[in-house]
Amino acid sequence: MDSVLTKPAIIWALDFEDGRPIACDEDGPVLCEPAQGSFRWLHLNLADQWTRQWIEAAEAVPRPLRAMLLEPERHQRALVEQGFVGCVLHDMERDFDRHDAERTGVLRLVLGPRLMITARHHPLRSADIVRAHILRDRAEVPDAAAALDLIVTAIIESIAAVSRDYASQIESFEDALLDRPESFDHRRLIGIRRRVVQFHRLLVGMRATLRRLEQDRDLPPALLPTVEDLAQQLGGIDSDMVSINGQLRLLREEADLQATQRTNQNLYVLSILSALLLPATLVTGFFGMNTGGLPFAEGAEGTAWAFGLAALASLAVYLLLRRLGLHRR
Repeated sequence: MDSVLTKPAIIWALDFEDGRPIACDEDGPVLCEPAQGSFRWLHLNLADQWTRQWIEAAEAVPRPLRAMLLEPERHQRALVEQGFVGCVLHDMERDFDRHDAERTGVLRLVLGPRLMITARHHPLRSADIVRAHILRDRAEVPDAAAALDLIVTAIIESIAAVSRDYASQIESFEDALLDRPESFDHRRLIGIRRRVVQFHRLLVGMRATLRRLEQDRDLPPALLPTVEDLAQQLGGIDSDMVSINGQLRLLREEADLQATQRTNQNLYVLSILSALLLPATLVTGFFGMNTGGLPFAEGAEGTAWAFGLAALASLAVYLLLRRLGLHRR
């Protein structure tokens, strides 16, 4: 029986009878498994000290899995002990009713034959999706396999939504690059690419965790088909992330190519102008010398003759460039 002082901080708790959700008696002994044929799901707040004390005293959960719930290690992994399955999975954090694609949180879960405990330090997007599926969409959770499928699928849905948003942004970036290449700022791609890489690592780690869980001989047989199916779904969404990363790379290369072309065009114009003005500069420099015997120094039309000579020199260079074909872009 749970003591009053070690009552956990329950975010939400649900019982399922024949797969249908009903209210869980949070004033009763929340750890004890429900009646035969039912399933209980507890979602706890690990930031609360009473929750941690309650988990430490929860003898119905194997000790290694209790340690997995409480330890600070964030690495994704899975453990099977005495018919219970424990996992540490990554998910997007949620702050003030908004999911935050910039921060990755940790979801810890322990799954037994008729009991599911999920716990987190910070609000996570997957918990919102799960609760919406259960209470609004009336999703059924008849057993442990359905609970595991629901929570991991919620994480996949959350990442898939961000993936679709990134794909839409990339399409708009491509249109902007084609319409106004001179004003395109490729620095906007850096933040998206950083998050896509982070999601790719998240999905690879989660898929590897499920693969190891799939190969664990102690895994309850009823969970094996669900674990295999979830691993395939993770592979599919990870392929989307790899595809988005490839699109970003191509877009970045195209943006860099456009910028390089504009730079080369500017350098070309500067080079032509320098070539045309160099003879005139030479002429003006010659007539600017403070030496005796300079031509046109005595006549009233000397300046006009010097200007004409500079113009003829520039014209001669232009004709030479035209003959050589260097004026063509």
